[in-house]
Amino acid sequence: MSEDGTAAARDLAPQRRQRIRSIVESRRAARLEDLSASLGVSQATVRRDLDALAMEGRLRRVHGGAVALDERPSELHFDVKAVEAGAEKARIAARAVELLSPDDTVYLDSGSTVLEAARLLRGWDRLTVVTNSLPAATELAGRGPRLIVIGGEFRATSQALVGPLTRLLLDTLHVDRALIGTFAFSLEEGLTTTDPAEAYTKELVLGRSREVILLADSRKVGTRSFVSSGRLEEIDVLVTDTGIDERVVRSLERRGVKVIKA
Repeated sequence: MSEDGTAAARDLAPQRRQRIRSIVESRRAARLEDLSASLGVSQATVRRDLDALAMEGRLRRVHGGAVALDERPSELHFDVKAVEAGAEKARIAARAVELLSPDDTVYLDSGSTVLEAARLLRGWDRLTVVTNSLPAATELAGRGPRLIVIGGEFRATSQALVGPLTRLLLDTLHVDRALIGTFAFSLEEGLTTTDPAEAYTKELVLGRSREVILLADSRKVGTRSFVSSGRLEEIDVLVTDTGIDERVVRSLERRGVKVIKA
């Protein structure tokens, strides 16, 4: 690039970064490729801009993009969670799917890691999938598995159908395996989450599944939230990443939970 071209690029950088900030703040999260397309610049340029904005404390960098800063200790929107720890979630999802059989009836819970697993089930035409996750249903509709979507009240934060109305269908079903996500998980409290309606539906599923497989990255292990959504004794397998504390692994295994590190 010529000296004049380099100077012009420097002059445009503040305006471009302001646009990036506006996009991230309005959406609460943005992927690298989406920003690149919106701004008409290369992903390498966007990556440099995101790094610079993160250094200035304007946003938070995550794998594959960025999320808006928020000081409130509340649950992130589904779209925000979807861009966090992407590599770990992909490995966890792939390892969890290996535990399924082609003819299984599988429940897919709401959550970004479970959604990664749903994407891997395209083409499994002997599989039956039951789900309360609208993103998972969208991923699988007409793409192989028999699909059953439970009814309920729509919860925007998790993009899921939850609450007492879900009992109308779940009470009639038995599934071979349930792939479950969680907001928090600890040895003392088991599964916990932020929303009572979501907890209600999750507990129903745990009682209707022959095997419960929890998908949770190591950042969630040892944390707790507002309301209980499942007991430790109801979990058969935890699929997590290699960052989990070995002392926690030993404690879980002594209590009958098989731990798989992806």
